[in-house]
Amino acid sequence: MKNIIKLFFLIFLSSIFLTKAYSAGEKTDLLTIDWSFKGFFGKFDRGSLQRGYQVYTEVCASCHSMKYLSYRNLAEEGGPEFTQEQAKAIASNFEVEDGPNSDGEMFTRPAKLSDKFVLPYANIEEAKVSNGGAYPPDMSVLVKARSGGADYIYSVLLGYEDPPEGMILDDGVYYNKYMYGNKIKMPKQLYDDLVTYNDGTLATPEQMAKDVVTFMAWSAEPHLEARHKIGFRALIYLFIITILVYFSMKKIWSRVESEV
Repeated sequence: MKNIIKLFFLIFLSSIFLTKAYSAGEKTDLLTIDWSFKGFFGKFDRGSLQRGYQVYTEVCASCHSMKYLSYRNLAEEGGPEFTQEQAKAIASNFEVEDGPNSDGEMFTRPAKLSDKFVLPYANIEEAKVSNGGAYPPDMSVLVKARSGGADYIYSVLLGYEDPPEGMILDDGVYYNKYMYGNKIKMPKQLYDDLVTYNDGTLATPEQMAKDVVTFMAWSAEPHLEARHKIGFRALIYLFIITILVYFSMKKIWSRVESEV
């Protein structure tokens, strides 16, 4: 019995030390903004989604994949809503491997709407070698996979600073006050006017971070707007049914009481 008590006591102490150690490395309030897609009536900003795709393509796609997206998704309702012609033109800028042909050989061709987004690397090992041993995570569902969601990724993109005095970083490691542990292998990516937005929006780091995170949020929940619409209609339906049931029951019980 004493050994069991000691075991529980050691587990309790270990949990306290682990909690303190974890908190010491990451306890910084995240940056927060008013995301258009948050809340029961939330929906995506079309302009922000289209700009976010541009940031992803020009800044992120050289390292990070979005393997669950197809080019046709760019033209679907509830997403960036590019026209079919625009989506086809976007897809045609990329080449994919296809085949075999009649000679039994693989070949490359321009991507079509039905193709998945082109991957930046052929395999995980190539990705690690190209990034100092770190594997750039797929961005398709990253907003849902990280605690803090959109706010966390937005904060990390803008959280690069000089390390505190006395902190020594290894080569290829950077200080980020919002990253868990405050160390990250990805260098700072967003600088003023890094991209030239097609709609003329000023490309500040804050704007680019907001746009690309909005695009990532849509990628993680492409049917968010449809779900919100269905949920709203369901609530209206339930409200009407509740009213009808209430008055029906009231009428029935009034008859019962009159007979009694």
